[in-house]
Amino acid sequence: MSKLNFGVVVFPGTNCDKDSLWVASNVAGANARYVWHTESDISDIDVIIIPGGFSYGDYLRAGAIARFSPVLNSVISHANKGKFVLGICNGFQVLAECALIKGAFLRNKIPHFLCRHQHIKVVNNSTPYTKKYPEGGVISIPIAHAEGNYYLDGDDLKYTLDNDLIVFKYCDKDGNITDRANPNGSVENIAGVTNRARNVLGMMPHPERASETELGSSDGRNLFLSIIEEIG
Repeated sequence: MSKLNFGVVVFPGTNCDKDSLWVASNVAGANARYVWHTESDISDIDVIIIPGGFSYGDYLRAGAIARFSPVLNSVISHANKGKFVLGICNGFQVLAECALIKGAFLRNKIPHFLCRHQHIKVVNNSTPYTKKYPEGGVISIPIAHAEGNYYLDGDDLKYTLDNDLIVFKYCDKDGNITDRANPNGSVENIAGVTNRARNVLGMMPHPERASETELGSSDGRNLFLSIIEEIG
């Protein structure tokens, strides 16, 4: 069986590209290459990762300029064909800007940049990204963002809830989903959500920073292994 091909998109300002490439290739065992923001041909890629960082310096708002990079047209086409797209942190913001994921982002409820380990709960393990996690499991994944306050208006929130699109929620160490456990004010404590086809996942926590025990947590590893098991 041939290895899956991961592509890690790199914009000016991206800073989690090396971490994502390392995990895809050296931890998950896939083929992986960088995808520069001016590329248009990604036909060789099975899974696109839009990693964290500060694409184009987060001018205007996070992800707003990256939306207009040439590669995004190809990423949108890739997703619309049912192929896989994972947006992490700034990548999640980019997915929202290009409407692959519903919603938008506001500043954190406490207007500080947050960088710490965060407990999140797996509230849906029936997606291609979470099949190797137990339903209701609590995992520890780092967060690092200033605009992580995920917002859905009434209609989009109803759509998200009705279609069971929420994958991860912020919680405490015991799995309690409370306002106090919500670091940024995200609606419904949402930390990760899919599109209706479940081939696109946006999440604010960084699974690539928690995929090896040397980093203090390997709880993110199963996300990458889930994708490989799903389409490998």
